[in-house]
Amino acid sequence: MKAVTGSLRPALLALLALLLAAPSGAQEPAPEVARPAPTVVSPPTAAASPAGEALDPSLSPECRVPGSKLYTLAKLQAVKAALKEKRPVRVLAVGSNSAGPGASASYPVKLETALERSLPDVDVVVEARGLQGEIASGAAERLRSMVADVEPDLVVWQVGTHDALARVELDAFADALDETVRWIKSHDIDVVLVDPVYTASLAQDEYYLSIVHKVQEVAARERVPLVQRYAAMRFLSGRTDKSEDHMLGRQFRLNDLGLRCMAEHVTRAITLSLLQPDATGTAGPVLGKSLQPAAKDGTPGPQVNPTPDAH
Repeated sequence: MKAVTGSLRPALLALLALLLAAPSGAQEPAPEVARPAPTVVSPPTAAASPAGEALDPSLSPECRVPGSKLYTLAKLQAVKAALKEKRPVRVLAVGSNSAGPGASASYPVKLETALERSLPDVDVVVEARGLQGEIASGAAERLRSMVADVEPDLVVWQVGTHDALARVELDAFADALDETVRWIKSHDIDVVLVDPVYTASLAQDEYYLSIVHKVQEVAARERVPLVQRYAAMRFLSGRTDKSEDHMLGRQFRLNDLGLRCMAEHVTRAITLSLLQPDATGTAGPVLGKSLQPAAKDGTPGPQVNPTPDAH
């Protein structure tokens, strides 16, 4: 198994050693002590992007983006508990790119491999239960039976793309997503949200951007990690003359490269979230700026900057 590279290796190994060394039996609760405010763990300094932001060198060259365009972080208590109990980490991947014919069938393997490379000596089991074209309300209905069947420690939910294409009412979408995230968390299961894919054909669509923003709002409100797939794909598409076509196939489904980058991006968000302090609060996204359509000349509009200290 490959080891973690970069400056995160000592921190990850220290965390895993602490969790794996801790006895798994019941213990007396420790007395409450004052803890420092949580901070976002920034990516190591690397080559800068054209905008001057550091690219994350732990990612493959084709997938490298600045941390500010990749994730917002929050605690993952259920995954930490699995590590402490020295048992496999079970992950349920939900969303239209999580299963199906063609390249999508390889996504669970890519995610499992990426996680095991980033978590030395940890067994990770990923099970994907996705349906093409499924909207949030439909996934919410299925999630109850999926959770009972898989008994995951973590749910990774790609959400919003098909709700946007189906023009689902915004508040109904947000309510369904919010309610389901709360239900998952109430069963002591962690959640990581992945927002919609980026495509130049919808870069001017205010409704599509509103769905992206709703996912961000729910992630911040429910204090769960968010993979900013839309911003990451837009950034990557701006670095190549191939546009988003080199990552996106038919019917808004990611191709093999797109799935590999998403697996790396999800893994990065999970890895950094595991390093978050256990104090109250999370490093959620800054929602003071609204997503704006790209300019007609292709220049990206202003971005939500969830991790201002990650440059």
